[in-house]
Amino acid sequence: MFQSFDDVSEGHLSRERVTRLREELQRRQLDGFIIPRQDEFQGEYVAPYAERLRWLTGFAGSWGLAILMSDRAAIFVDGRYTIQVRQQVDTAIFTPRHLVEEPPAEWLEKELKPGEILGYDPWLLTADQISRFEKAAAKAGAKLQPVDGNPIDAIWAEQPKRPMKPVSVQPTQFSGKSARDKLDDVAKSLEKAGADAVVLTQPDSVAWAFNIRGGDVAYTPVVLSYAILHRKGEAELFIDTAKLPEDVTAHLKSIVRLKAPQDIEASLASLGREKARVQIDPDWTPERIRAVLAASGAEIVHGKDPCVLPKARKNAIEQEGARAAQKRDGVAVTRFLCWLDAAAPKGGQDEVTVAQKLAEFRAEGGMLKDLSFDSISGVGPNAAIPHYRVSRATALPLKDGEIYLIDSGAQYQDGTTDITRTVIVGTPTAEMKDRFTRVLKGMIALSRIRFPKGTCGSQLDVLARQPQWMAGLDFDHGTGHGVGSYLSVHEGPARINKSDRTPLEPGMILSNEPGYYKEGQYGIRIENLILVREPEAIPGGERPMMSFETLTLCPIDRRLIEPGVLAPEERDWLNAYHARVEREIGAFLEGAELAWLKQACAPV
Repeated sequence: MFQSFDDVSEGHLSRERVTRLREELQRRQLDGFIIPRQDEFQGEYVAPYAERLRWLTGFAGSWGLAILMSDRAAIFVDGRYTIQVRQQVDTAIFTPRHLVEEPPAEWLEKELKPGEILGYDPWLLTADQISRFEKAAAKAGAKLQPVDGNPIDAIWAEQPKRPMKPVSVQPTQFSGKSARDKLDDVAKSLEKAGADAVVLTQPDSVAWAFNIRGGDVAYTPVVLSYAILHRKGEAELFIDTAKLPEDVTAHLKSIVRLKAPQDIEASLASLGREKARVQIDPDWTPERIRAVLAASGAEIVHGKDPCVLPKARKNAIEQEGARAAQKRDGVAVTRFLCWLDAAAPKGGQDEVTVAQKLAEFRAEGGMLKDLSFDSISGVGPNAAIPHYRVSRATALPLKDGEIYLIDSGAQYQDGTTDITRTVIVGTPTAEMKDRFTRVLKGMIALSRIRFPKGTCGSQLDVLARQPQWMAGLDFDHGTGHGVGSYLSVHEGPARINKSDRTPLEPGMILSNEPGYYKEGQYGIRIENLILVREPEAIPGGERPMMSFETLTLCPIDRRLIEPGVLAPEERDWLNAYHARVEREIGAFLEGAELAWLKQACAPV
């Protein structure tokens, strides 16, 4: 149920595996091959059978892409993983590249030689990705070629089997809306778009549309499946029925036709023969699905997955569930921080033991289904790796004078949580306090802002960065991401970063998590989840404004705050937040834990 802390790196085997893959590519008359981290469903978390990039390179991050040629290779990661990739990958084989500074398509345009043939698995790359790669290959005088059967699968002798976890129903007491009503709403959106059908390729969209949950991948309760929804309200779900208990089968048969996963190409071809207008989301749809539709004569309509936006706009029931889940989770994390405050100075604790302790506190709180991601438990230099994955091989002990960062979350049936707290063991340096306070100022600025309809995350992102920019600092990850309702902890479409253009809408839940990282020394991140409120009139104002409701309830380490750096309105916000935490979380604590909470929430 909970995360493993075993060392997952396969880096020591990379050279031998790369040699075998190059031999397989040569046998297939290919000069190279693209290896994405994603599976057929483009999910952040993939089942063990789909961990092809990790198996080949040793890289264990949640996003990456490698391109292996006969005499050269590169691996592309974003700002979260620039340190990690060099620790886990044999850089004598794979040259690390920054995804933003040198996108894979640009690398291909420069590196491919005329006449070379670059293979790819059309189930693992999206239609949008292939469009970019084909253009790059054409400019280089090379060719992109889909493969029939992944060459890595051909040489991976001990590749795990596909998951067979049972599926469950998410009742309306938690979903707030029946599956039938959701399918009717999608049908209306198809009619508006002039499409006859839409192919759903994101498992969390499938789970949301049919009110089901699964266990096919770690931390995200989805079942790996595709669906086709029709404008007339009919639906087809391509799923292994062996995963369906009787109650789930009964639930689904009333709203959808159940078909085997391998039947999807026949259904796509049937749409083509009918000359149907079929909507796909090119950002998420596998190239193979697009190709089958095109070859069979369907008219392809590009459009966003119609489930993504309504899934992000949490209804009233889901919002109440989120509040309940955040409070339950806040009690667990608060109890953990109280325990940590006493245990860390005594010694004997490391990054693994404290993360395990937090999982125990969560389990004691009830309703816990799973964690929502691998806990990022880092002390000192490991805390400076934004998406550090702790293992027993890398775990450092907690020591006096060092910062400890714990980014973690949980899956409850009524909501998904994600929280980061950074604490000091012993006494912080003046620099640590300055950096922590700047991160806090950015988090508070985003928490307090009011904004008009149509505002998107890129317009707010600067608020979280401004206190650091003024000191010549910044952080290389987004400020916030969407969060699901007992679904993906990283949910679209809205985000808070430098480039997102999705308007924020009431009911969306996002993270608010600025950070600061000093490589090799320490890292800081403070994260709360926030809910977009309905627009409200402001006295004397001319336009209604939206705002954020802070959902996360847990103390922020006052020992790391430099009070003089906070503006009066920032101190007021922090003190009001801590008063609320003491009031709402304190109701579930007693004795030493309650006494600790009162001290932790004392006014600054």
